[in-house]
Amino acid sequence: MARLGKWIAGGLGWAFFGPLGGILGFVLGSLFEENKIKPGDPNKTTPAGFTMSLLVLLAAVMKADGKVVKSELEYVKKYLIQTMGEERAKEASIYLRDILKQEIPVRDIAMQIKQHLDYSSRLQLLHLLFGLSAADNVFHPSEVDMIRNIAGFLGISSRDFESIRHMFLPDTDAAYRILGVERTATDEEIKKAFRTMAVKYHPDKVSYLGEAYQKVAKEKFQKINDAYATIKKERGMA
Repeated sequence: MARLGKWIAGGLGWAFFGPLGGILGFVLGSLFEENKIKPGDPNKTTPAGFTMSLLVLLAAVMKADGKVVKSELEYVKKYLIQTMGEERAKEASIYLRDILKQEIPVRDIAMQIKQHLDYSSRLQLLHLLFGLSAADNVFHPSEVDMIRNIAGFLGISSRDFESIRHMFLPDTDAAYRILGVERTATDEEIKKAFRTMAVKYHPDKVSYLGEAYQKVAKEKFQKINDAYATIKKERGMA
């Protein structure tokens, strides 16, 4: 497990400090002791820091309803394979199991993440948390409440929270909710909302995390475009 461990440990940066570091230090402690690995630049966010922050938040959501189910583990495994390859994903899954055994101070960890991750990357985290909750096709209220709390601690606006929530919990007004507008909004208000969302959720905002993370961001971005197309068709907008 040394290859992934060294990659993660050397790239943790700010994630190795504070309450998040308390969780990760427990998981990666032996690597630091045995290999004399030092965490990276505490002022820089790296794909490794993002990944381990995500794993801790995923674990918090998985534990929210008092049980961890196979579909959730499969969702995380599939995501990890897409972002880091099968070999590294297996090792990361072992880290996740260790994290699941710990008590997670969600508020403190989310607040630390908020200080170091830009807004677009925090939206990316939220999208992935909802994807996890949707993995078993049942949205447990306790999981949704946990995600809502995490979003608040991350400083994500209620409008953006509802937008992402409706990407996974559609209703008859889902397209409007995704754009963050009411059905009574004017055509111009809808166009303005779409332009705002398109800038906010553009995949290039998280390009520094690498192609694998951009792929997930593109899926989210496509939902924005699909919602806009649905409304335009419904209204006959040019």
